[in-house]
Amino acid sequence: MIAVILASGRVERLYTGLSLLVSAAAEGRAAHGLATFGALPVLLDADIAARALRPEETPVLSEAGRPVFARTLAALLDAAAELETCRLWACAAAVETTGAARAAVDARFDGVLSMPRFLAEVGDAQLVAL
Repeated sequence: MIAVILASGRVERLYTGLSLLVSAAAEGRAAHGLATFGALPVLLDADIAARALRPEETPVLSEAGRPVFARTLAALLDAAAELETCRLWACAAAVETTGAARAAVDARFDGVLSMPRFLAEVGDAQLVAL
């Protein structure tokens, strides 16, 4: 099992974390992610691909590379939701303190967990924090 704590709101870090989760789940491994403070609002963005196209969001990417990156980021988020062995939760503290709309959280994530509950859930999984 792999467990990824998605802490950053930087889209390239979210891309990396989602790629780790989706790759593991596609191989049949359990893949669990927890979106915390910085990541939560970005992952709740209904048009995350448009966000990734903005130069201020992806300053290290070339103009030609942004559309590819944006499409792939959106596809990774969709795949994470579709893969049976991939679970993505919102951090309870982040939901409470960021003002995230509960309906949006419920639509995007498998539920809401505290960090201690997430860590208990993943046990001795390979843990990555981004």
